Amino acid sequence: MTGHAEQITAFLAVAAEHSFARAAKSLGVAPSSVTRTVSELEARLGVQLLVRTTRRVSLTQAGTAFRAQVEPLMAGLAQAQNDVRAFQTTLTGTLRVSAPLSFGLHRLSAPLISFRDATPDVDLQISLTDRFVDILTEDFDMALRISGAPSDLSTIWRKIAPVPRSLVASPNYLTQHGTPQTPGDLTAHTALAYTHLANGNVWQLTSAASGLTEPVRIKAGLTCDNGDLLAQLAQADQGIALLPDFLLRDAIASGDLVRLLPGWNPPEIWLTAFFPPYRRLPAALDRFTACVVTALGGTPL
Repeated sequence: MTGHAEQITAFLAVAAEHSFARAAKSLGVAPSSVTRTVSELEARLGVQLLVRTTRRVSLTQAGTAFRAQVEPLMAGLAQAQNDVRAFQTTLTGTLRVSAPLSFGLHRLSAPLISFRDATPDVDLQISLTDRFVDILTEDFDMALRISGAPSDLSTIWRKIAPVPRSLVASPNYLTQHGTPQTPGDLTAHTALAYTHLANGNVWQLTSAASGLTEPVRIKAGLTCDNGDLLAQLAQADQGIALLPDFLLRDAIASGDLVRLLPGWNPPEIWLTAFFPPYRRLPAALDRFTACVVTALGGTPL
């Protein structure tokens, strides 16, 4: 049994050619296949659509009415299919991307400029937020996240670049409260904690020398969901923070912040791109991802 669309396509071809043989040739199939397909359509509808003679095939009154209704529908279907294929292969349309606020402000401008220069016909919508965005329910095409190993099985993802982190505090804070020499010393200090920390108020630190991991339950005097603000508070002598290096380099270089416990490393996190479960990325999304990888991939942020 052939599909409904195939039956209608065969019927329209016969109606246009007034011949099963010529319709079969235009469709690239055997005449017997067209005859059988149109007969199936008539049987399904319970009405005769074509009058068959040895000289010519003509439309019945019902066939004329049916053709008038389905012809524009099939044309619209063909256009819709072409439009969908174009979405997969052409650099047009709208692209909605979510990214963390601090990352967007510090590192995203270069890939955005590169993408816009290469794809002027794509409308790019960037949403900067530090909350977790569900790209499947919130209608995003892609999310850039800075996190540990992905656990979301409903999306596909690609690691782009490692994001080193450091424990830091201001010189004034350390003068007032002392400099921690071991991970255990952190329990006596005020921590400036990131709200969405995967392990709650526990910092996992691994010794570079021994490979042993020591969990430290911190006293979070303040929590915040934005790294820039935490870095500013650390510079203002408010406590010790664990933050990505790309937020800290200028303050460390100027002496406003000092790295702590250099022989101990926090768990590895990455800049990661998350996508809906596409079998193949649409062209604009693939190009945007390539711009991010070219600008930021490979080396630590």
